[in-house]
Amino acid sequence: MSVAADRSENLRMIRDSAGAVVPPGDLRRVRALRSGAPGIDRDVWREMCAMGWPGLRLPEAEGGSGLGMAEFCALVEELGRGLVPEPLIQGAFAARLLRGEALEALLAGERIVLPAWQERAGAIAAGRDAALRDGRVTGRKLFVPMASCADAFLVTTHDGLALVRADAPGVSLEIAGTQDGGHFGTLSLDDAPAEAVAAATEDAVDEALDEAALALAAYLLGAMERSFALTLDYLCTRRQFGRPIGSFQALQHRAADLGIQIALTRASVESAAATLDSAGPAAPRAAAVSRAKARAATASMLVTRQAIQLHGAIGYTDEADIGLYLRKAMVLANLHGSAAEHRARYARLLPETDHD
Repeated sequence: MSVAADRSENLRMIRDSAGAVVPPGDLRRVRALRSGAPGIDRDVWREMCAMGWPGLRLPEAEGGSGLGMAEFCALVEELGRGLVPEPLIQGAFAARLLRGEALEALLAGERIVLPAWQERAGAIAAGRDAALRDGRVTGRKLFVPMASCADAFLVTTHDGLALVRADAPGVSLEIAGTQDGGHFGTLSLDDAPAEAVAAATEDAVDEALDEAALALAAYLLGAMERSFALTLDYLCTRRQFGRPIGSFQALQHRAADLGIQIALTRASVESAAATLDSAGPAAPRAAAVSRAKARAATASMLVTRQAIQLHGAIGYTDEADIGLYLRKAMVLANLHGSAAEHRARYARLLPETDHD
């Protein structure tokens, strides 16, 4: 079997494996978990770990599968279709930086470790205002997704990374609900005991952040594709003036425009994944990620908003599944860098790349 055929088979199997967690068209589990703590199902998380998902990008020598970003993006795209709330992207981010027992516990599903790196809204780079001294950390981190489910946090500081137990003295967590029924956490650390993660360099953190940003773009791609499919189905079944409303030319034009946005996003995400999987300079890799994340953030908001409008009044009700996709896009569009931040970074990097 050729390398291309082998990789195509890997992608197919990964997408199929996601069906165990994302039953096609069934959002009852997602609805049941909304607006409560911890907002995830631990059994589902352990199932994800049993399938090796958090370690998909890790070398086999470190307990991972040794696969690339193309495979990881294919996986999280399927999770985006089903609006899966379990923090796989954040867990995989942490797994890329951990070693030893902490990594083993994460990969085994025994602990959920979430990175706490953000200090301002829409940021791309890790904030490093927190201080790590003599095994204790002090600082404040914002916008930690699904923070209440964490057993520990991987905290960025100007002295390196620190692993902090969620129940350690000096740790406090303030939870704020989000539009999609999930939550963000504000993590405050006051001389909290911590374990330094010496193996993680600043470059490694930056690479992990870019991988998480691209994975989030893939998740948004899956969400917008599913919302588009629901909309097309509605246009074909809802009748007005004796015929399906999908036969009206004006609505066909709007649907075609949304299809183009989705196709452009897919091309951008797949191109960025291929760039990250190649051994190349840092600047083109970061530029490809920024292009994909900016497009996914903008397109996901456009597609899901238009999907609501094309559904008419029913789209605005909580009972309609289509509204869940808009709410998810509203929450995730700015996570791991807003579209504006990524466009600005792409513009800074453009002179150093061969990208158009």
